[in-house]
Amino acid sequence: MSQKITSYPLAIMLNTISTVAMVGGLIWLVYGYMKNLPEELQIVVFILSFAQWVFLKKPLSYMLQKAILDNEYDEFGVSKKKKFENLSRAERERIDLQKAAQMESLLPSSVIQKITQKGSLNPEKDLDALIGLLPVKNKINEMIMRAKFERESIKKNGKQKSANSFSGRHMVFYGSPGTGKTTVARIMTGLLYKYGYIKQNKCLEIDGNFLKAGEDSAAKTRMIVRKAYGGVLFIDEAYAIIEGSGGYGKEAVATLVKEMEDNRDKFIVILAGYRHDMKRLLDSNEGLKSRIKEYFNFPDYTVEEMKQIFVRMANTENFVVSEEALVNFEIRCQKEKNLASFGNGRTVRNILDETLDRHALNYEKGKLTRSIVGKDGKETVVGNEENKFVLCGCDVSTTVNKSIL
Repeated sequence: MSQKITSYPLAIMLNTISTVAMVGGLIWLVYGYMKNLPEELQIVVFILSFAQWVFLKKPLSYMLQKAILDNEYDEFGVSKKKKFENLSRAERERIDLQKAAQMESLLPSSVIQKITQKGSLNPEKDLDALIGLLPVKNKINEMIMRAKFERESIKKNGKQKSANSFSGRHMVFYGSPGTGKTTVARIMTGLLYKYGYIKQNKCLEIDGNFLKAGEDSAAKTRMIVRKAYGGVLFIDEAYAIIEGSGGYGKEAVATLVKEMEDNRDKFIVILAGYRHDMKRLLDSNEGLKSRIKEYFNFPDYTVEEMKQIFVRMANTENFVVSEEALVNFEIRCQKEKNLASFGNGRTVRNILDETLDRHALNYEKGKLTRSIVGKDGKETVVGNEENKFVLCGCDVSTTVNKSIL
């Protein structure tokens, strides 16, 4: 049953009457003295008026405070005194609709669909297929060994898996852009799901700026976390949360920390970004730092690794890479690595996109030629048509595109 709500106007009226009566008794005492009225009558009236004020002051004050509480409403028009379970069915339905509308305004369902990605379906295979990233691979393989050991132990002893083995094992991925952090986050999601540490093979992928929403930053953070329940929340460039947000970023971080602790068995957080920026983020909140259990260092790719990535990307586009093209690509990479804008895998992708544009132009102009040395040692020049799906040396520029900004 709903609790009876105290009338605020009634409480005000009764408090006012009591106070007026007490003041009236005092005025009557002064008036009687001035008019020489019977002294006994003056004293009796004053004592009665003062006594009622003394005896009624506490209960009437309590009544007024209760009326104030009962008539304070939250953003959904519900008295803060009333508990949700004590509301009528119609009131609860109305609040649920309003909360849904609020969530939709902060996090539209279309946005949730866009940021929700599936974890790797074959995580161990995808991990082995990664080029470079040896420190990351080694550490993840150690986690896989532990997960397999636990699985075997469960089968052998017939015990239930400990919910705390990976519970709250939040992580930090640090390294330069383009080193595969997002890809590894999806592989990690697939592994955690495969071995039963999360309930859904899903990874919500956002960046630090996504959580900035002014006064709604804390509410938005809470909502996005709860959308990640059952899976992984991956926050790239996480340090952006606390940059230029007027204090609201710290509220978002505090909300995230509380969720990481209170609901540690419901989801895993992976924070990613540059090493020094991630250190600054963690130093801004000791609670956040204390809840991170795993740190993964993503090193920059070597030129040799970048060549392998280039060939793989080209193959995905149904192109073969010639030796001449690889020589030019290596020269280009050496120059790119010295630039502040160097982006590892992103740089490789940019060079490939530029190369494919040049290839199309060279093909149209009939400029595609390359030399092939046969088994007999003779050199043969292959013409334009034969090179339609072969990236030639002339396709890969060794000149760095310098930004004008």
